[in-house]
Amino acid sequence: MSKIVDAKVIVTAPGRNYVTLKLTTADGVVGWGDATLNGRELAVASYLRDHVCPLLIGRDPQRIEDTWQYLYKGAYWRRGPVTMTAIAAVDIALWDIKGKVAGMPVYQLLGGAARDGVLTYCHATGEDVPALLDDVAAHLDQGFLAVRAQASVPGVDKAYGVPAKGEFYEPASSAVPEEGHWDTEAYLRHAPQVLGAVRERFGFDFHLLHDVHHRLTPIEAGRLGKDLEEHRMFWIEDPTPAEDQSAFRLIREHTTTPIAVGEVFNSIWDCQQLITERLIDYIRTSVSHAGGITHLRRIFSLAELYGVRTGCHGAGDLSPISLSAALNVDLAVPNFGIQEYMGHTEQTAEVFHSGYTFANGYLHPSDEPGLGVWVDEEAAERFPYEPRYLPVNRRRDGSMHDW
Repeated sequence: MSKIVDAKVIVTAPGRNYVTLKLTTADGVVGWGDATLNGRELAVASYLRDHVCPLLIGRDPQRIEDTWQYLYKGAYWRRGPVTMTAIAAVDIALWDIKGKVAGMPVYQLLGGAARDGVLTYCHATGEDVPALLDDVAAHLDQGFLAVRAQASVPGVDKAYGVPAKGEFYEPASSAVPEEGHWDTEAYLRHAPQVLGAVRERFGFDFHLLHDVHHRLTPIEAGRLGKDLEEHRMFWIEDPTPAEDQSAFRLIREHTTTPIAVGEVFNSIWDCQQLITERLIDYIRTSVSHAGGITHLRRIFSLAELYGVRTGCHGAGDLSPISLSAALNVDLAVPNFGIQEYMGHTEQTAEVFHSGYTFANGYLHPSDEPGLGVWVDEEAAERFPYEPRYLPVNRRRDGSMHDW
């Protein structure tokens, strides 16, 4: 059996920073993995280059589960975003190799397609309500059947999810963290009005989503969810920080608005209680931050037992390699819910070449063997790494708040 003979870490910044792992076998088969951790990219790059890549040389690329356990249990220091993102990159690359050797797209190796396409939601934003409504209309015209709506909050600068006019949204935008300010009461007054305006203009024939981004207490989140019930939300995302999983029980007691959470989770243990006690409706763990395809399937299998559906994180801070991997899982799992699709910049497309397609509200992974994505290494060299940090938030009194 052909062994792994080379493991290379590529750091590039075509519009935003990405970390990519390239594995090559003795037969010349290449597998690509996404190791991007927004704002902490070089930590993962070093973890891979200095501690993981040397361990991969000479290993059998077909033994995916064994390699996963080797890297997870062998490190002793388990879990955490850096470790699990590094493991994910290896795992994704190995699945890519396995698909190429088998001559099949990865979803075929996962049991084949369980649906014809992957329902996808986009991001609509606006500096005010009229601008948001125009953006929603534009996305509906593009064929999207589900829209996440975010708008600036009056009196709050640097609103989450809202780019400057005409620019691509990139929160990690400076060499030191930008500081924003937050007013919970202003947000709780404004958000129902914004989402109500969307429903008033466009009706209920599409799915409407909204991201709270960890900024409320459980009781505040319950209040928001109750205020939004009349708007029939597909979900509210990350209503409160999830370190205390039991906190979501309080939200459940106050609203029937569906809850999604999990983009910052790294393992099945981060969401075990949320799933088994049915405290959420959608689990949003991403393939690149939760140990790759191998571990993501474990999380989704647990969720299936408790009626929790999937809703993978798919923002532009993950490369097309990650999106391709997510789509292959989405297509195969029985409890799929929806897939985030923010899209990527034109510069990103110069480096990452992918074969997934979008039509009529649905994405479909490439039918090429493996993940159907490859990296132009010469193009990657044209975009050197740029130090960038995610923002931080402060309340009006100057104290730190969740971003």
